[in-house]
Parts: sequence; C-alpha cells; structure tokens
Amino acid sequence: MVTPHPQLTLSVYVRDDARIANFYAGPNEEVIQAVQRQWTLSGDPFLFIWGDAGCGLSHLLQAACHYADGLGHHSVYLPLKELVNYSPDVLESLEQLPLVVLDDIDAVLGNDDWELALFHLFNRVRENDGHLLISARCPPQQLAVALPDLGSRLCWGVVYHLESLQPEERALALVLRARQRGILLAEDVARFIVSRGPEPMAGLAEILDHLDHASLTHQRKLTIPFVKEEMDW
Repeated sequence: MVTPHPQLTLSVYVRDDARIANFYAGPNEEVIQAVQRQWTLSGDPFLFIWGDAGCGLSHLLQAACHYADGLGHHSVYLPLKELVNYSPDVLESLEQLPLVVLDDIDAVLGNDDWELALFHLFNRVRENDGHLLISARCPPQQLAVALPDLGSRLCWGVVYHLESLQPEERALALVLRARQRGILLAEDVARFIVSRGPEPMAGLAEILDHLDHASLTHQRKLTIPFVKEEMDW
C-alpha cells in the first residue's frame, strides 16, 4: 500500500485516480514501460524522470505507487515542492519501504540540510536494495546541487525525459481519462476543450470533472454547445 508519512501534518497522499491505465502514453511509452519494468529483474532500481511543468510527472509518479501497490510493494510518495519548509527529518526510515518516490526534487536543492539528508537516504535505499523514483524539471546533470556527493548520486539512475503532449494528444488523453471514469466524451468535444482550456493535463482534468458534474445535474450530454455554455467560452 501507499504509506502516509506519520511525521507530516499536511495531507500528503496519492490521488486514487492517478493510474497508469489512464495515463495517455503518446510519445512516452518507453518511460511508462520503464516504471513498470522497475519491478522486474531486467528493470532499474533507480529511475530519474524529468520534464516541463504540466507534462504529467506527478500523475505518473503517483501511478507508479499504485502500480507497485498492485504488485504487493509498499511505497511512499513525497511531493518535495510542498515539503520544502519542513525538516528533512521526514526522510528518516523511508529506506524500509520497497519504493521511495520523490517528486520535484529540485524544489529542495540548495538547502544544505535537505541535500545532506537526501544523500544519506540514497545510500540507505541502495544498501537495502530498495527502489527510487525521482522527478525534476531538468536532467540531473543540470540541477543546481551544492553537495557534490549528492550530485553524483542523482546521476546513478537511468534518466528519462517525459515529453509534453501536443494538442491532439492531449485531446486523446482527455478522452481516455473520461472513458476510464465512464464518461462519454467525443473526440471533437475533447479537441474543443483542449483548444480553449489550459495546457497542463491537470487543468483539463479539472474541467472534465466540472463538466461531468454539470452534465449529470442538467441531464445533458457533453456536446460542444453545452461546453460553451457551461464554461462561458
């Protein structure tokens, strides 16, 4: 199961709807396969995935936790952008879990205490034959790391670039997300939403949630005229 961290007072959790099944691969099939292969003998215990904001990194990392859970492996997901003002003591004992997922590691780099704690966590996870999955906005070689030993650890793993989806791919991703939730969304309607909505998939998913609720409330299908009316586009 995905393990909540007992030392944190804020709500750190893995979204239940963040699954590999509803992550549209597009140009990123190799990355998804690497995440799944991490649990096989041919897989890599340490993966570093980077990509631009809005490309779906957090969704994929949380989906990796659910995937590991489905195989019987406990995991912990830490969104470091939200934890930057916390003590790095939150990293203590995480090596006891089979999978440690660190999202947005670049958010805490430059902080001496965090960097040292991360360095020691890397070593402990390796000694325990654990698995690490890390994300950032740029490749490890380009990160602003003050501690050289941590910089070398970040380059240990296999590095993948999660590419942002093009508009047509985002429309297909939205159709997939809708289908997984039992929502009937035609491709032309999805393309219209993508053309007017925000670029990140997270924002498009929020629009889908809103439209699904509105369609149920008004007992109307998701058509372009209804979307225009409901979203005031």
